[in-house]
Amino acid sequence: MKISYNWLNDYIKTDLSVEKVASVLTDIGLEVEGIDKVESTQSNFNGVVVGEVIDCIKHPNADKLKITQVKINENEILQIVCGAPNVDIGQKVPVATIGTILCDKEGNEFKIKKSKIRGEDSFGMICSEEELGIGESHEGIMVLDSHIKLGMPIKEILTTSSDYTLEIGLTPNRTDAMSHFGVARDLASALKSRKIKSELLPISIEEFKLEEENYNPIQVEIEDANLCPRYTGIYLKDVEIKPSPEWLQKKLRTIGLTPINNAVDITNYILHSYGQPLHAFDADKIKGNKLKVGSVQKGTKFVTLDNVERNLDGTELVIKDSEDQPLCLAGIYGGLESGVSSTTKNIFLESAYFNPISIRKTSKKEGISTDSSFRFERGVDPNNTLLPLKKAAELFKELANATLVGEIIDEYPQPIKEVNTVLRYHKIDQILGKRIHRDQIKEIVKSLDFTIISDVNDVLDLNVPTYRVDVTREIDVIEEVARIYGYNHIDIPEKFSFTYDNNQQNEEDLLEDSITNLLKFNGFYEVLNNSITTKKMEDTNYVELLNPLSSDLSVMRQTLLYGMLQTVSFNYNRNQKEIKLFELGKVYFKTSGNNYLENKKLGLILSGNFQSNNWISKENRSSFFHLKGIVYQLLNSLGIQPSEKPIHSNLYDEGIELSMNNTYLGEISIISPSQFKEFGIKNEVYFAELDWDNILDLSTKRKALKFEEISKFPGSSRDLALLVDKNVNYFDLYKTAFNEEKILIKSINLFDVYEGEKLPVGKKSYALNFIIQDERKTLTDAEIDAVMNNLINIYSREFKAELRN
Repeated sequence: MKISYNWLNDYIKTDLSVEKVASVLTDIGLEVEGIDKVESTQSNFNGVVVGEVIDCIKHPNADKLKITQVKINENEILQIVCGAPNVDIGQKVPVATIGTILCDKEGNEFKIKKSKIRGEDSFGMICSEEELGIGESHEGIMVLDSHIKLGMPIKEILTTSSDYTLEIGLTPNRTDAMSHFGVARDLASALKSRKIKSELLPISIEEFKLEEENYNPIQVEIEDANLCPRYTGIYLKDVEIKPSPEWLQKKLRTIGLTPINNAVDITNYILHSYGQPLHAFDADKIKGNKLKVGSVQKGTKFVTLDNVERNLDGTELVIKDSEDQPLCLAGIYGGLESGVSSTTKNIFLESAYFNPISIRKTSKKEGISTDSSFRFERGVDPNNTLLPLKKAAELFKELANATLVGEIIDEYPQPIKEVNTVLRYHKIDQILGKRIHRDQIKEIVKSLDFTIISDVNDVLDLNVPTYRVDVTREIDVIEEVARIYGYNHIDIPEKFSFTYDNNQQNEEDLLEDSITNLLKFNGFYEVLNNSITTKKMEDTNYVELLNPLSSDLSVMRQTLLYGMLQTVSFNYNRNQKEIKLFELGKVYFKTSGNNYLENKKLGLILSGNFQSNNWISKENRSSFFHLKGIVYQLLNSLGIQPSEKPIHSNLYDEGIELSMNNTYLGEISIISPSQFKEFGIKNEVYFAELDWDNILDLSTKRKALKFEEISKFPGSSRDLALLVDKNVNYFDLYKTAFNEEKILIKSINLFDVYEGEKLPVGKKSYALNFIIQDERKTLTDAEIDAVMNNLINIYSREFKAELRN
C-alpha cells in the first residue's frame, strides 16, 4: 500500500522527518518497505505555454502521426507534428516552444528544436505529463481545463513540489490502516506513547449543507440486511464532469493512480483518505428512481465497466433498479450502463457497508479485484459511512459545481455494536514478560479509541471501535498495547530458567527426529512444500477449498509427488546435479460419504547423480536400487521387515509396494517420463512415498523389544536359473516359494534378469538365490535337494518354467 507523506500530514501535525515517521510506523507493525522521493517536476517550464488545437489532420506519410495547428496567443499559430492518439481540435494543451529545455524522468535535459518529421515541419511539442515531469502518464498529451487563458505560462498553472511515497507492507487484517487517515491515527497513538509532540487533526464536515431539504429523488430498499447491513447515499444535481484541479491530480499520482475526471478522482481521493469505498451512479439511468440491494435471478446478464458481459448465478449481492436490472456488483465493480460518463448531469453517490464474506465470494468467483473489494472483503467500519459521504459531497460541490439535493438516505435497520472484551493487567505482564505502568496501559487503549467501561480489580472492561475488525479477544488487545508501547522497548532477559522434563518427550517426535537424521546422514535435504495445489495435479475425491486463493491453489494435495517434482525442477534450473530430497507432510482425501481423511506421508526423491565425481570414485548416477536401499535401511532401523510386490500405474514405469503383516507401508517407483517431463525435468526420477502413520504403528521401537536366540545351525545357499514367459514376474515366483516352503526358506534374492537373442521368443531368464535353513538342526544335502526339487516342480507346474543349464 502506498502512502503519500504530504497527504499524511493533512491529518497529523508533526515535525518528524519522513525517515523517522517510517521508523515509528515499522515499530508498530505498519512495516515501511521503501521510501521513494517524488518530484512533481524537474523542469522550470520556461518556454512552455497554454495553446489551443485549432486544426488536426492525419499526417500524409505516417499512419500514427497527425499535423496540428496550435494557437499559442492571439497572433501566433504553430504547426506541430504530434503522435499522441488523444490529440483533437478544441483542446487546451501545454506547448513547449522552440528553445525550451525540459527534463526527462531521469533528470536528463533535452532541448526543443525545429524539426522535420516524415517530411513535415514541426515547430514545437505538445507535451504529456511525463514530458513535463509531473506524472508517469505517457499514453497521450496532457489536456488542460478549457477555461485556462490562452498563452498563459504553464508554470503559473502547475505548482512544483516534492513528496515521498511510503510503501507499507500491510497485513490483511489491518483494514483500519488502509487509508491515510488510518495510518495517521495509528501514528498519533504511537507518538503519544513515546512522548513525541504531535496532533491528530480532526476531520471537519462543518461546511456540509443540504440545499433542498426533505426531498431525495432516489429511493433505496435493502432486500437482505444480512448482506447489506447499512446503505447511505446522497443525490447530486447539475454535476459538471471535467478534469480535476492540479492539487487533487498530484495527490493521486503520488500514490500511483492516474487521474480520470473529477467524479472518479473524488471517489478515489475519499477511498485513500478515509478507507471508505464510494460508488457514483448516473442518477438519470436508474429506472424507476429506485435502488434495491439484493440478488437477481440466475442467468441474468450484466455488463461491467470493463465491457465484459457476466452471467450472474443469483448468489451475488447487486445494486439493481426498480425493474431488477443490475447496475453494480455491490462493493466490487460498477456497471457500464449506469456508470458516470462525460455526459452525466446528476449523480447518486453511494457509501455502504457490505457483508465481507459475500463480497469475497463474488470477487473470487468473477475474478475481479478492485481497491473497493479489497477493503470490503476484509471489513470496513459500518459506523463510518456518513462522514466520507459528506466529505465527498463537499468536494463535488466545490470541484463539480454540484447541488446537494434533499436528505441523506441512511438505511441501517440493525446497527452493528462495538465488541466488548476485557483486559487483565496480570495477563499483559505474563505475555510480555514485563510490567507496564497501569496508567500507561490505559493511555494506550484510550489513544486507540477503545472505550474503558470500568476499571475494577485490575481488570479493564473495554468496548472496541467497530473499525478494528481484527480485535475481538483479550489477546488482541494485549497485542495492541505491545505494538504501541514498542516491541523494542520490551527487554530481552539475559538468561532463561526452565525445568526440562525428559518424561514428557513425545515418542513420535523422537522417532521422526531419528529418521530425519538418518536421511540427512545419507545426504538428503529436507523440503517443505505447499499443501495446497491445483486440481489438474490431483485425482478424484480431492478436498476442495471453500475460499481458494486462486484457481492454481484450490485443492489439498493427495500426494507429496508433485510438490517434490516442482522442487526438483527448481534445483535443476539452478544447475544442481545431485538431488536427494525428503519431505514429511500430510495428504488429504474426501471419502464417498463426504468424510475427510488426513494422513502423514514420508516422501523421498532421487534424481541426477547419487554421488559426484571425486578423487576416490567416479560419478555415480542415482538408480531405483539406491532409493530402495535407503528405504530398507530406514525401515530396518525401526524394526520393520517389509515384503514387496510389483505395481504399475500411470505415474510409475515400474515400482514395488511394501507391506508388513498385511499393513500397507508405501511404494518405491520409477516415475513415468510423462510425469516428470511436464515439470521440465530431463533426468530419470526415483520416488518413494511411505505411510508414516502405519510405519509408526509397526515400529518395534514403540513396543517392548523381544529377543530371539540366533540359530546355531547353518543355512545353505542354492541358485536356480529359470526360463519363464515374459508375463511372469518375480513377485509371483517369490510369493509361491514362500507359500510352499515358508519354514525352511529364509530369503530369496533375484540377482540376474536376462532377455536376449539367445532365448526363445517370448521368454526371459530369472536367476534366483535361496537361503535355506532349519532352526532345529543342520540340513543334509538330500533335504536341501528335496526343497529345491519341490520348488522346481511347482515352478514348472504353475509357470511352465524350465531350468537353464
